[in-house]
Amino acid sequence: MNDLWTLLLDSFWPMVLAGITGTIPLSLASFAIGLVIALLMALLRLSPNVVLSGFARFYISIIRGTPLLVQLFVIFYGLPAVGLTIDPFPAAIIAFSLNVGGYAAEVIRAAILSVPRGQWEAAHTVGLSRGKTLSRIILPQAARVSVPPLSNTFISLVKDSSLASLILVSELFRQAQNIAAFSYEFMAVYLEAALIYWLFCLVLSFAQNALEKRLDRHVAH
Repeated sequence: MNDLWTLLLDSFWPMVLAGITGTIPLSLASFAIGLVIALLMALLRLSPNVVLSGFARFYISIIRGTPLLVQLFVIFYGLPAVGLTIDPFPAAIIAFSLNVGGYAAEVIRAAILSVPRGQWEAAHTVGLSRGKTLSRIILPQAARVSVPPLSNTFISLVKDSSLASLILVSELFRQAQNIAAFSYEFMAVYLEAALIYWLFCLVLSFAQNALEKRLDRHVAH
């Protein structure tokens, strides 16, 4: 038992460090790129152009209708079959970004649609173009509405990033796998990894709540 506690204490900070240097950067980069994709897909979904709207619908349907693990394997293991080889870390970013883009697109679209139609009409009355109306009036209001669900998407992404260990990306769960394989204490080490993921998500949840309260105060004024 003493050896087990020593193992858990010795492995705690290496796993936390792997989370800080691997899991969090991977999640942040994927989420940032995914938001850009999501915004583009949301705008295409709202486009009166049938072709553009249809393309966005197809993309979202594919992403939401297939497992993230399959998407990850297609990019890392499938693309080399057509001559395109991608290193593990960027392959994980591509897969996670595309996945976030598909899910967050519907969140952003719903947030844009939640802005009263009168805002569009008022902007048109004062002579603003559609692009300026979106950037100056609609999107800032939609951003406030979309913060809670997008924050939840990011927290889910932090947990889903453990899948990157399957393509040998050095992150929290990959570190846990290495420690468990060396010590043969699979149950204890994986439970410790689960605890660290939970702690990360708690910190992110507190940050989400603080951001929501700040936005609420801003709106109240």
